[in-house]
Amino acid sequence: MSLRLRPVRVAIGSNGAESQLVFADDALVAVLVQLSEAHEDEAGMWFLEAGFGRAEAIPQPSFATLDEAQSWIERRLGKA
Repeated sequence: MSLRLRPVRVAIGSNGAESQLVFADDALVAVLVQLSEAHEDEAGMWFLEAGFGRAEAIPQPSFATLDEAQSWIERRLGKA
């Protein structure tokens, strides 16, 4: 399994948010959104806006970096 990221803008608020669609092989497994200044201490972090299948999580986590988010998704998808 290899993850592939595709940058997109998600319509959150008036400006939209920098986001990444995350694909495992050819399947969409997650949407990551970079948190804005409105999130104060978490600004710049990446939030799991949506996870699909084994990448689904409640509560949804935040990650300091995209690498951290990708590692978390890979671990989740590796579970049988």
